[in-house]
Amino acid sequence: MLISRVIAPRTSRVEESPTPEPGAGQILIEVLASGVCTSDFGPWMRGPEGGSPIELGHETAGRVVATGSTTSRWAVGDLVTGLGGPGFATHTLLDENAALPLPAGLAPSHAIGEPIATLEEAISRTPIGAGSRVAVVGLGFMGLGLVQLAKARAPHTIIGVDPNPAARRRALEWGADVALHPDEVPGFTASSSDAGATDPRADVVLEATGVTPGLDTASPLVRPFGTLCIVGYHHAGTAKLDMELWYKGATVVNGFCPDRPRVMHAMQDALDLVASHRFSYSPLVTHTMGLDGVDGAYALMEARDPSFVKAVVVP
Repeated sequence: MLISRVIAPRTSRVEESPTPEPGAGQILIEVLASGVCTSDFGPWMRGPEGGSPIELGHETAGRVVATGSTTSRWAVGDLVTGLGGPGFATHTLLDENAALPLPAGLAPSHAIGEPIATLEEAISRTPIGAGSRVAVVGLGFMGLGLVQLAKARAPHTIIGVDPNPAARRRALEWGADVALHPDEVPGFTASSSDAGATDPRADVVLEATGVTPGLDTASPLVRPFGTLCIVGYHHAGTAKLDMELWYKGATVVNGFCPDRPRVMHAMQDALDLVASHRFSYSPLVTHTMGLDGVDGAYALMEARDPSFVKAVVVP
């Protein structure tokens, strides 16, 4: 098989490697699509720290080519998506209980389960319902996905916030009612102090930036007794929260989920939305690369190219 490995900072190389054999409880898939995730951006930038190349990619979809047991619930030829990797390869192993069927009739690159599972699991722990006011801060892949997932819950209003005008346009096209630059947030929320004015702040704010300035923007958008869900990938250091949230009686939800069964349950719910066309990858997958294009995908992510939302590697 072929696999892309990070051999130095910002440098990957496609190499030949023995195709693994599935053990008990495993399936071997031919990878048909693997999403490029921001959580792997740091390892790509830093490169190997101990000398061994790094194998990335965990948002996989593919075709089963072998099973580790004759009693497996999967059969050769089944199309699946799930949790596992390395996905930047022609073949990879998955735990058979961490895989689900791909929705029929959709390209694998438009039905990858892992990224939307994490979003669905996070949003499922927020009180969004019919009539809610929802704000999404950060309109990259995660934020635009959250806009769609929030829209499926029939809120009254969705407010999108991002400094990128292209991202704000996409949010309006795919479900947001209002799109703001972060600098516009103070003026937008100011009327909450006006007597008799309708409070424009949100019942639920979904932060999807992964950086402290995003939290600074999100906090004022939370109404008293509202909810802030931190979905962004705050993977290192400390992230400060505005203590005004405490004085507002707000609830803060950690949008990360370390529990695989919960993520798999959320993945099934999210794939049902994909199958029923209430969630679409079409506006989100903006770039498709081969195995030799992994570095280019991360470079687009690093440059914050206005045309970029998400890249998918198709071996």
